[in-house]
Amino acid sequence: MLDLRGRSRAAPILDPIAVGLSKARFTPTAITILGLLVTFVGATYIAVGRHALGAFIAGWGAALDALDGPLARYQGTASIRGAFIDTMADRFGEVAIWAGLAFSLRTDETGLMLCVLGLAFSLLTPYVRSKAESWGAEGRGGWMGRAERMLLLLLGLIVSGLGVKILHPMLWVFVVLSGLTVAQRVRRTWQQLPEGE
Repeated sequence: MLDLRGRSRAAPILDPIAVGLSKARFTPTAITILGLLVTFVGATYIAVGRHALGAFIAGWGAALDALDGPLARYQGTASIRGAFIDTMADRFGEVAIWAGLAFSLRTDETGLMLCVLGLAFSLLTPYVRSKAESWGAEGRGGWMGRAERMLLLLLGLIVSGLGVKILHPMLWVFVVLSGLTVAQRVRRTWQQLPEGE
């Protein structure tokens, strides 16, 4: 939901930054890769148990990722290749964060299980959309788009890293809401597809 509404609201902030990046000769692909590298650094800190710092750094990586689209539109270089790289960077970034968290919780059976489920639903959500759109259906919707997932996960890790014991509750909320999002998208796609074999 935030993915759709947030772009127009964030445009007055992101567009001037994109202009500055363009003047500094950055390309959208460079910004995408830089954002992914920053996310990897954050995921590494999460893996060694420094959840708050890691999530904060990964949040900056996600913020950089939000700039490649406005930059591409400003430069007139928006393309399918660029969108593909951006989508893959999103998935790699999420996998890195979940892998880091799973490693830090490797002795916590419940936490590790929740990480596996969280990662699975994080990947299934865009997968359902992709399959739906490949068949001409509308695959968007649900409570937990990428923006919501990143906000809940990173904010939860920051608060947890500051000593508040909310990690397991946050992961349960994440798994339930993201699982329901997958179910919502599957149901919506099913209703739009033609009947027959």
